[in-house]
Amino acid sequence: MSQQTLRAAILIVSTTAVEDPSTDKSCDILKDVFREEAGGQWEWEVVETKIVGDVVEDIQEAIKHWAGQDNPVNVIITTGGTGFAVADNTPEAVSPLLDRQAPGLVYGMLSSSAAITPFALMSRPVAGVRNKSIIITLPGSPKGAKENLQSILKLLPHACLQAAGADSRSLHAGGIKKLESEAGIGSSGAHGGHHHHGHSHSHGHSHSHKHDHGHAMPVRHTTATDNPQSNDPSAGPSRRHRSSPYPTLEVSRALELIRNETPAPQIISAKVDGSLVGFVLAEDVTATEAVPAFRASIVDGYAVIAPEGGESSAGVFPVASISHAAPGEVKPLLKGQITRITTGAPLPPGATSVIMVEDTVLKSTSEDGIEEKEVEILATNVKSGENIREVGSDIQSGSVILRKGDQISATGGELGLLVSVGRTEVKVYRRPVVGVLSTGDEIVQHDRPGPLRLGEVRDCNRPTIMAAVRGWGFEARDLGIASDTPGSLEETLRAALRQVDVIITSGGVSMGELDLLKPTIERQLGGTIHFGRVAMKPGKPSTFATVPVKSNDGAPVKKLVFSLPGNPASAIVALHLFVLPSLHFACGVQPAGLPSVPVLLAHEIRLDKQRKEYHRAVVSVGRNGRLVAASTGAQRSSMVGSLKSANALLCLPIGDKIGKGEEVQALLLGNIFAP
Repeated sequence: MSQQTLRAAILIVSTTAVEDPSTDKSCDILKDVFREEAGGQWEWEVVETKIVGDVVEDIQEAIKHWAGQDNPVNVIITTGGTGFAVADNTPEAVSPLLDRQAPGLVYGMLSSSAAITPFALMSRPVAGVRNKSIIITLPGSPKGAKENLQSILKLLPHACLQAAGADSRSLHAGGIKKLESEAGIGSSGAHGGHHHHGHSHSHGHSHSHKHDHGHAMPVRHTTATDNPQSNDPSAGPSRRHRSSPYPTLEVSRALELIRNETPAPQIISAKVDGSLVGFVLAEDVTATEAVPAFRASIVDGYAVIAPEGGESSAGVFPVASISHAAPGEVKPLLKGQITRITTGAPLPPGATSVIMVEDTVLKSTSEDGIEEKEVEILATNVKSGENIREVGSDIQSGSVILRKGDQISATGGELGLLVSVGRTEVKVYRRPVVGVLSTGDEIVQHDRPGPLRLGEVRDCNRPTIMAAVRGWGFEARDLGIASDTPGSLEETLRAALRQVDVIITSGGVSMGELDLLKPTIERQLGGTIHFGRVAMKPGKPSTFATVPVKSNDGAPVKKLVFSLPGNPASAIVALHLFVLPSLHFACGVQPAGLPSVPVLLAHEIRLDKQRKEYHRAVVSVGRNGRLVAASTGAQRSSMVGSLKSANALLCLPIGDKIGKGEEVQALLLGNIFAP
């Protein structure tokens, strides 16, 4: 059956997007839905798009233009302005324009979305016909707009044909079965089938404080869904997914997604002091002063005027003055005189060289015997400029002393350069603030007095993760422990999103009925889960998401959420593999992530046959100068002891075993041990 084309126009209603079109994320998503999900014998072409503010007249002008053309578009979609905020005017703008209402389309969108979240009822959609065009209002959130359009898209061709004047009797001649076939839908339901309700929403979480990961690889005979979505916690355990709907990504692909979604570094001004260590410069820094700013001696000795014409510089000379390394005036030096001078002190005017004290002999003193009166110079061939630091010989005024992208290290070199030229402030990339949260009713404070009750687990991950984050040089805020209830977790996350840039959670990301992080992120917070499983051992359930929020000034910003497994070893491995690179991306550190070095294995290691493994190990310098790696022992994902003394993660391939002396790559967690 040949496909027929219908024409659509998309109107984005957003005052923010008018000022910055890049903030709109809905238009491209809706275009994809039109292009990929039409179904049946129909295809869609989006022929017009426009952005207007939340102004009734502007909304109406665009719709009147599109619907009033000689060849009007078949469908006009608006996105944005359908909520209860004072500025949400889209329903009020569209309703007076409609010749006829379409309450069935409104019901279809609301009922389909309400099955996903009750908050869908907070939208005020309208739909109807103007002239020969179907007009439909969608929510402003990309996720909500997509779900609403998907729910009715396959029904729209039939409505468009009728609105355009096609004969209804002919359209319905084949009965409902023919209409469903042409629309590409089955008789089991009128909607497009893209909404996964309670029985089909995925739930890929588990409190891995209680459940062990990484012992044996689960065998799955089906593939994850292409558009995974988390489970509906209200549906009950009988309706949760029995396997994760999230596709298993390679580590490289997961890192690529993290790189793409991490916000670009923000530039701030920072004082030049000890707190600058760890920051990355966002500008080239030039010297505003020369170093040294005056001609200075590099030794303790005597400033002299070097003879000209090959004459000997040796002889006995009176000590006319003294120059110390301190501020103050220095008397000019006359021929036949010398000035006693200390290291770093300014040369007296007229002096050309400095003779080391070792090349002199005291000839006479003052009457009180304290000061030098005459000194004999033993050096015979003194040249002009000897033992002198000329002005700007270390740093010339106007020269670039540090480059954009240089990191201020704790060794002091970069900070020393900045303070030596008088810089008090520099432009740097802001370092993100990190919040750390543990989840699970079984988790208790590690320092709670008394014995544990059956089922309780001391919180190991939160203190460990916070220590690592602070060790990397980032601020880490303690978000506490959230219980396994949707309301508690949502409230905790919402509060955290207002005060931090990155949230790290542990636990609640596997397949248990109380694993609520993914559904809370997607359903309550409106976030996007970019990956929910990674082909690695340990750390397979590692999850990365972004959540849109508004800053204090109302601008849209994106916050990152890393949901790590609950097992301690899994959490720490995933922390270093995924969170550290993201933090580096966000503050300009290059290269991002852990450094990688080749190492030789000190002994044979058995490999996992299905997943690449990040094996905790101790790397030291061998007798021949090569780096040698030895396993820390048992690698079970729940064993925090496997991290004791570990300074590396061995990147092991899939296979049976790898022999002693073979070379593998190691990601360094810390300093290399001496032999």
